[in-house]
Amino acid sequence: MLLLGIDIGTSSIKVSVVDVATQRVVASAQYPDEENPILAPRPGWAEQSPEMWWAQVQQAILLCNNSGGYDPADIAAIGIAYQMHGLVLVDKHKQLLRDSIIWCDSRAVEIGDKAFKTIGEKKCLSCLLNSPGNFTAAKLAWVKQNEPEVYDKIEKVMLPGDFIAMRLTGEATTSVSALSEGIFYDFAADKLSADVLKYFGFGSSLFPEIRPVFSSHGGLLGPVAEKLKMRAGIPVSYKAGDQPNNALSLNVLNPGEVAATAGTSGVIYGVSDKLAYDPQSRVNTFAHVNYTEQQKRLGILLCINGTGKMYNWLKSIMGPMSYVQMNERAALAPSGSHGLRILPFGNGVERMLNNRPVGAHIHNIDLNIHAREDILRAAQEGIACSFRYGLDIMRGNGMHPSVIRAGRANLFLSDLFTEIFVNAIGVPVELYQNDGSTGAALGAGIGAGIFKSPSEAFNKMEKIKVIEPKGDRFEPVYQDWKKALEKQLDS
Repeated sequence: MLLLGIDIGTSSIKVSVVDVATQRVVASAQYPDEENPILAPRPGWAEQSPEMWWAQVQQAILLCNNSGGYDPADIAAIGIAYQMHGLVLVDKHKQLLRDSIIWCDSRAVEIGDKAFKTIGEKKCLSCLLNSPGNFTAAKLAWVKQNEPEVYDKIEKVMLPGDFIAMRLTGEATTSVSALSEGIFYDFAADKLSADVLKYFGFGSSLFPEIRPVFSSHGGLLGPVAEKLKMRAGIPVSYKAGDQPNNALSLNVLNPGEVAATAGTSGVIYGVSDKLAYDPQSRVNTFAHVNYTEQQKRLGILLCINGTGKMYNWLKSIMGPMSYVQMNERAALAPSGSHGLRILPFGNGVERMLNNRPVGAHIHNIDLNIHAREDILRAAQEGIACSFRYGLDIMRGNGMHPSVIRAGRANLFLSDLFTEIFVNAIGVPVELYQNDGSTGAALGAGIGAGIFKSPSEAFNKMEKIKVIEPKGDRFEPVYQDWKKALEKQLDS
């Protein structure tokens, strides 16, 4: 018996087919080869086409099928992970009304800030656990204010994973986890937020039926099944945002457990059983995949929009180099990069910096000293320092990880970056082979009842290695980087 996992990333779509008995990946594929563009009609805006995602999901599945390593008819359930906070709008015919306003779009910051003050900061934090900030609710309000002809045609408001599930099954559903990441959910009342809906003038009928993350979100449509060589009617039995799903893929489900990712954005995600919040909403609290009214499981999320995006930008301007070659070149520079400091904040406003558009900056560059390797290492060090800055905020709110789990993917493929990261944050990191699409596949097995519990779905998970901090030798670099950031924030 097999499970299919789909990961709808910003850069590409990845799918994996997992064997239930061994919990091992039997085939995986990524599409396209080159990273997807982010459309920016204006500075600070960021959009992608959901129909592009859907076309690429199908292409990735077909590529996986073409590997010949399994029979697609043996796939018993489908799970979906997706880039968080994106706004997808469809009409009564289930047709798209506009491109998705995605997670790193900054256009709705002022709308969210005004809602925070008008609804009341205390009420927002105690009920929503966040400021409306720049999340999906504020983006929907932007559409209502600026594109009324689009808003008037909306039948359903969805997150990216809801849209792909609808294309697979014909059904529109959502979850508490999805609604919470959009800042539509009232944790005190355990229902859609009456305050948010009333303030923005949203009707509750705009939102799909709410179902548990681990449950059937519809059966695979016949024509889709025929095209993808699978059996009609198999369930989409799991849907979650990429960061809650990454935590699931690393078996981070219980209070005190913490996961990290360093892809296009950088994330530290810790699980809590308390309805906690950061007074400044610099880190955010959402319902985790295993949240229920009876058993509160919240994900405390630090998100840094830059990180991998910074490294990708360097790749695009430094000539024909692969990421492996970039990492090898970066390793030639000494720790501290001869005093070069990089602030990797050029991918929209940063929540941990109070939604300020700080931008990316290179400090202290000396044309007589610094070479390509210094820039590449300084970028990795700047990314690691941004994680440390955010983790210190989380520590101030009571999250003190003794170990962090990460998948060996993206920047964590680099031994150099992993070492810098561990020394910057001062916490050991456990590396695992699991990735988002693998986690989504296993999540589908949980949702379909193939596994009796999440613990059974991960009872064969093995650590690749553990990386321990090496004293506090990196601390002077971090403090110098922090001074450069504070100077930029004060300017």
